[in-house]
Amino acid sequence: MDDLELIFGMLGEASTTRLTRERDSKGFLKLRKDAMDGGGVAGNARRDFEKTLGKGVVSEDNYLDAKKKGLIGKK
Repeated sequence: MDDLELIFGMLGEASTTRLTRERDSKGFLKLRKDAMDGGGVAGNARRDFEKTLGKGVVSEDNYLDAKKKGLIGKK
């Protein structure tokens, strides 16, 4: 997972949280709708970016493996 994958994941989580708070959702069905809508926001943003970029952002890379190999986190 690279930085863009993390960002789009965080967008989905933040969108879901905001929707839940703004809608004051209670109960499984309403919370499920918030999660679907929040995930949709992130999914649409990812697909839009991939269209602009001309390729996908989802990778098979593992962030933790890259860190162990010293590819990230160097100071």
